[in-house]
Amino acid sequence: MSAPCRILHDASLRERNTFRIQAHAKRLIEVADAAALPEALAGESARPMVLGGGSNLLFAGDPDGALVALTGVRSKIVSDDGDAVVVRSDAGLEWHALVMSMLARGLNGLENLALIPGTVGAAPIQNIGAYGVEVRDRIHAVEAFEPATGRSLRFAPAECEFAYRDSLFKREPDRFVVTAVEFALSRDPAVQVEYAGIRDELAAMGVDGTPTPAQVADAVIRLRRRKLPDPAVIGNAGSFFKNPIVPSDQAAALQDENAALPIFRGDAETTRKLSAAWLIDACGWKGHRDGDAGVSEKHALVLVNHGAATGMQLLDLARRIADSVRKKFGVDLEPEPRIVGAKW
Repeated sequence: MSAPCRILHDASLRERNTFRIQAHAKRLIEVADAAALPEALAGESARPMVLGGGSNLLFAGDPDGALVALTGVRSKIVSDDGDAVVVRSDAGLEWHALVMSMLARGLNGLENLALIPGTVGAAPIQNIGAYGVEVRDRIHAVEAFEPATGRSLRFAPAECEFAYRDSLFKREPDRFVVTAVEFALSRDPAVQVEYAGIRDELAAMGVDGTPTPAQVADAVIRLRRRKLPDPAVIGNAGSFFKNPIVPSDQAAALQDENAALPIFRGDAETTRKLSAAWLIDACGWKGHRDGDAGVSEKHALVLVNHGAATGMQLLDLARRIADSVRKKFGVDLEPEPRIVGAKW
């Protein structure tokens, strides 16, 4: 095996997922240079599972077969017309590190997505989003390797089939290994601050007038740290459930009965997005704990591992939460994280 690759056998995954769930991989293949993927995966008979930062995973059991983790962390400008700039980043780079390094270089557009855990390669898979921005709004291209064919591919944004917390890569798990992502950024300091909470946070920071992108990032970081538990302190994968999207007439009927229920525009004029956190909190789950499996006291959307919870214990809790929301409100909840070793 060439230098850019390393194979670990019976590898513990506890420190490679933010839930801190104990699981093991038969083989964990670390690849520093995506060009080495054909050689690294040549002996694998089945699709390897791709492991990024482990921030959007729930191991309810050990994964089958091999795992591949890309560890390259380079980023560079690939085109620059003075205002519009395209930056290419290796998949293994930590997402928040990319956001902050771009801001330090005067390149804007990712500031609303600050402090989201995970790697650059995971960002298009999940179509990560926060505070009024989704990563698809900033993606110029996605590069990927297809193990089954040995092809290296390049996807334009439309070919990624992005949707709310979804993409082609998520709907066909492990078909592709995302190797790099190109982002369309700008030196224009225009910012998006209309999402609830950002303006109030900026005011609390003493920011008057139009904020800079760096100030927006600081506001987002303050909000996330205050509202969400730190995975370094207590195991979690951030928001466990997607905000459900329902027909607008169903949303209106629910709000007639529950005036405080937050409702947002959905993915079309005829749909609305409901606050999953509000629905879960209204069912009494916030702060709930069954042994070491629980719901955060900070945010009803976040399931937490207080120490020794298993993935199946957390999955059982999530199922019971979803069942209670369905019975009380007639709304189905879907998990955001990928569940390994069990079905939802």
